[in-house]
Amino acid sequence: MLAVIDYGAGNLRSVLHALRYLGAEHVQLVHHPSDLHDAHQIILPGVGAFGAGMEQLHKQDLVAPLKDAIARGIPYLGICLGMQFLFEHSDEMGTHEGLGVIEGHVTRFPADMGLKVPHMGWNQLITTRPSALLDELSPESYAYFVHSYYCVPKNPDDVLVTANYGIPFCAGVQRNNIFAVQFHPEKSQSTGLRILSNFLKMTETV
Repeated sequence: MLAVIDYGAGNLRSVLHALRYLGAEHVQLVHHPSDLHDAHQIILPGVGAFGAGMEQLHKQDLVAPLKDAIARGIPYLGICLGMQFLFEHSDEMGTHEGLGVIEGHVTRFPADMGLKVPHMGWNQLITTRPSALLDELSPESYAYFVHSYYCVPKNPDDVLVTANYGIPFCAGVQRNNIFAVQFHPEKSQSTGLRILSNFLKMTETV
Protein backbone atom coordinates (compact mmCIF):
# COMPACT_ATOMS: atom_id res chain seq x y z
CA MET A 1 0.00 0.00 0.00
CA LEU A 2 1.22 3.50 -0.90
CA ALA A 3 0.43 5.79 2.02
CA VAL A 4 -0.06 9.48 1.26
CA ILE A 5 -0.07 11.48 4.47
CA ASP A 6 -3.00 13.89 4.81
CA TYR A 7 -2.48 16.32 7.69
CA GLY A 8 -4.88 18.89 6.26
CA ALA A 9 -2.40 21.15 4.49
CA GLY A 10 -0.74 19.07 1.78
CA ASN A 11 -1.07 19.68 -1.95
CA LEU A 12 -2.96 16.42 -2.19
CA ARG A 13 -5.09 16.96 -5.26
CA SER A 14 -2.14 17.52 -7.60
CA VAL A 15 -0.10 14.72 -6.04
CA LEU A 16 -2.97 12.21 -6.26
CA HIS A 17 -3.69 13.25 -9.85
CA ALA A 18 -0.05 12.62 -10.79
CA LEU A 19 -0.05 9.23 -9.05
CA ARG A 20 -3.25 8.20 -10.83
CA TYR A 21 -1.75 9.30 -14.15
CA LEU A 22 1.23 7.05 -13.46
CA GLY A 23 -1.05 4.10 -12.71
CA ALA A 24 -0.28 3.88 -9.00
CA GLU A 25 -2.36 1.23 -7.24
CA HIS A 26 -3.42 0.75 -3.63
CA VAL A 27 -3.05 4.44 -2.74
CA GLN A 28 -4.46 5.30 0.67
CA LEU A 29 -4.79 8.69 2.33
CA VAL A 30 -3.46 8.44 5.87
CA HIS A 31 -5.10 10.36 8.72
CA HIS A 32 -4.49 8.00 11.65
CA PRO A 33 -1.54 5.93 12.92
CA SER A 34 -3.31 2.64 12.17
CA ASP A 35 -3.44 3.63 8.49
CA LEU A 36 0.34 3.23 8.29
CA HIS A 37 0.45 -0.41 9.40
CA ASP A 38 0.35 -1.86 5.89
CA ALA A 39 2.34 0.86 4.14
CA HIS A 40 5.06 -0.28 1.75
CA GLN A 41 5.80 3.28 0.63
CA ILE A 42 5.07 6.69 2.13
CA ILE A 43 4.66 10.07 0.46
CA LEU A 44 4.36 13.18 2.62
CA PRO A 45 3.46 16.24 0.52
CA GLY A 46 3.27 19.57 2.26
CA VAL A 47 2.62 23.27 1.93
CA GLY A 48 2.30 25.97 4.56
CA ALA A 49 4.21 26.75 7.74
CA PHE A 50 6.59 24.27 9.38
CA GLY A 51 5.35 24.77 12.94
CA ALA A 52 1.68 24.46 12.07
CA GLY A 53 2.37 21.35 9.99
CA MET A 54 4.29 19.61 12.76
CA GLU A 55 1.59 20.56 15.25
CA GLN A 56 -1.01 18.88 13.06
CA LEU A 57 1.11 15.73 12.68
CA HIS A 58 1.33 15.58 16.48
CA LYS A 59 -2.42 16.10 16.84
CA GLN A 60 -3.03 13.15 14.52
CA ASP A 61 -0.47 11.05 16.45
CA LEU A 62 1.50 10.49 13.25
CA VAL A 63 4.97 11.62 14.37
CA ALA A 64 6.06 8.43 16.17
CA PRO A 65 4.54 6.07 13.54
CA LEU A 66 6.26 8.01 10.75
CA LYS A 67 9.64 7.84 12.49
CA ASP A 68 9.10 4.14 13.18
CA ALA A 69 8.20 3.39 9.54
CA ILE A 70 11.28 5.25 8.33
CA ALA A 71 13.46 3.40 10.85
CA ARG A 72 12.04 0.07 9.59
CA GLY A 73 13.20 0.91 6.07
CA ILE A 74 9.90 1.87 4.44
CA PRO A 75 10.69 4.08 1.41
CA TYR A 76 9.69 7.67 2.24
CA LEU A 77 9.33 10.54 -0.23
CA GLY A 78 8.96 14.00 1.26
CA ILE A 79 7.78 16.85 -0.94
CA CYS A 80 8.46 20.51 -0.07
CA LEU A 81 7.41 20.79 3.60
CA GLY A 82 7.53 16.99 3.70
CA MET A 83 11.28 17.35 3.13
CA GLN A 84 11.70 20.06 5.75
CA PHE A 85 9.88 17.97 8.39
CA LEU A 86 12.73 15.42 8.23
CA PHE A 87 15.18 17.83 9.85
CA GLU A 88 15.84 18.60 13.50
CA HIS A 89 14.29 22.06 13.60
CA SER A 90 13.15 25.07 11.59
CA ASP A 91 13.42 28.76 12.45
CA GLU A 92 10.23 29.65 10.57
CA MET A 93 8.16 31.91 12.87
CA GLY A 94 10.17 30.81 15.91
CA THR A 95 12.00 27.55 16.51
CA HIS A 96 10.05 24.35 15.91
CA GLU A 97 11.21 20.74 16.20
CA GLY A 98 10.93 18.42 13.22
CA LEU A 99 11.10 14.64 12.95
CA GLY A 100 14.86 14.76 13.46
CA VAL A 101 15.66 11.81 11.20
CA ILE A 102 18.17 13.90 9.23
CA GLU A 103 20.61 16.12 11.10
CA GLY A 104 20.40 19.77 10.18
CA HIS A 105 17.98 22.68 10.18
CA VAL A 106 15.65 24.72 8.00
CA THR A 107 16.19 28.44 7.54
CA ARG A 108 14.92 31.38 5.48
CA PHE A 109 16.58 32.70 2.35
CA PRO A 110 18.74 35.75 3.19
CA ALA A 111 16.94 39.08 2.91
CA ASP A 112 19.92 40.78 1.24
CA MET A 113 20.01 38.70 -1.96
CA GLY A 114 18.02 41.24 -3.98
CA LEU A 115 15.56 38.50 -4.94
CA LYS A 116 11.91 38.02 -4.09
CA VAL A 117 11.09 35.62 -1.30
CA PRO A 118 9.29 33.25 -1.54
CA HIS A 119 11.28 31.66 -4.32
CA MET A 120 8.69 30.77 -6.96
CA GLY A 121 9.50 29.34 -10.36
CA TRP A 122 11.59 26.93 -12.37
CA ASN A 123 15.21 26.17 -11.47
CA GLN A 124 17.74 23.75 -12.87
CA LEU A 125 18.50 20.72 -10.73
CA ILE A 126 22.13 19.82 -10.08
CA THR A 127 22.54 16.22 -8.99
CA THR A 128 25.41 15.26 -6.71
CA ARG A 129 25.40 11.47 -7.19
CA PRO A 130 23.50 8.63 -8.85
CA SER A 131 20.22 7.59 -7.26
CA ALA A 132 17.31 5.33 -8.17
CA LEU A 133 15.07 8.36 -7.60
CA LEU A 134 16.79 10.17 -10.47
CA ASP A 135 17.04 7.32 -12.98
CA GLU A 136 16.63 8.46 -16.60
CA LEU A 137 16.51 12.10 -15.55
CA SER A 138 18.18 14.52 -17.95
CA PRO A 139 21.14 16.51 -16.57
CA GLU A 140 19.35 19.57 -17.97
CA SER A 141 16.24 18.97 -15.84
CA TYR A 142 14.29 21.85 -14.31
CA ALA A 143 11.73 21.68 -11.51
CA TYR A 144 9.14 24.00 -10.01
CA PHE A 145 9.77 25.53 -6.57
CA VAL A 146 7.58 27.49 -4.14
CA HIS A 147 9.30 28.14 -0.81
CA SER A 148 10.81 30.74 1.49
CA TYR A 149 12.85 28.32 3.62
CA TYR A 150 15.45 25.76 2.65
CA CYS A 151 17.15 22.81 4.33
CA VAL A 152 20.74 22.82 5.56
CA PRO A 153 21.91 19.23 6.19
CA LYS A 154 24.81 18.80 8.61
CA ASN A 155 26.17 15.88 6.58
CA PRO A 156 26.99 16.81 2.96
CA ASP A 157 26.56 13.14 2.04
CA ASP A 158 22.79 13.52 2.61
CA VAL A 159 22.53 16.06 -0.22
CA LEU A 160 21.22 14.52 -3.45
CA VAL A 161 20.21 17.59 -5.47
CA THR A 162 21.09 21.27 -5.30
CA ALA A 163 19.72 24.36 -7.04
CA ASN A 164 20.59 28.04 -7.04
CA TYR A 165 18.49 31.01 -6.02
CA GLY A 166 20.90 33.79 -5.16
CA ILE A 167 22.79 31.16 -3.20
CA PRO A 168 23.23 27.43 -3.80
CA PHE A 169 20.85 25.43 -1.62
CA CYS A 170 19.89 21.83 -0.96
CA ALA A 171 16.98 20.88 -3.20
CA GLY A 172 16.85 17.16 -2.41
CA VAL A 173 18.21 14.62 0.05
CA GLN A 174 18.66 10.88 0.25
CA ARG A 175 19.75 8.66 3.10
CA ASN A 176 19.09 4.94 2.75
CA ASN A 177 15.29 4.66 2.32
CA ILE A 178 14.70 8.39 2.84
CA PHE A 179 14.13 10.51 -0.25
CA ALA A 180 12.90 14.09 -0.28
CA VAL A 181 12.77 17.08 -2.60
CA GLN A 182 12.15 20.76 -1.94
CA PHE A 183 10.50 21.29 -5.32
CA HIS A 184 7.07 20.04 -6.37
CA PRO A 185 7.35 17.00 -8.67
CA GLU A 186 3.58 17.02 -9.15
CA LYS A 187 3.95 20.46 -10.79
CA SER A 188 7.25 19.81 -12.59
CA GLN A 189 5.87 18.17 -15.74
CA SER A 190 8.00 15.35 -17.22
CA THR A 191 10.80 15.80 -14.68
CA GLY A 192 8.43 15.43 -11.75
CA LEU A 193 6.55 12.53 -13.29
CA ARG A 194 9.84 10.69 -13.83
CA ILE A 195 10.81 11.19 -10.18
CA LEU A 196 7.41 10.01 -8.93
CA SER A 197 7.52 7.04 -11.31
CA ASN A 198 10.98 6.08 -10.04
CA PHE A 199 9.75 6.23 -6.46
CA LEU A 200 6.76 4.02 -7.27
CA LYS A 201 9.15 1.31 -8.50
CA MET A 202 10.93 1.17 -5.14
CA THR A 203 10.11 -1.48 -2.55
CA GLU A 204 10.96 -2.17 1.06
CA THR A 205 14.32 -3.49 -0.08
CA VAL A 206 15.53 0.01 -1.09
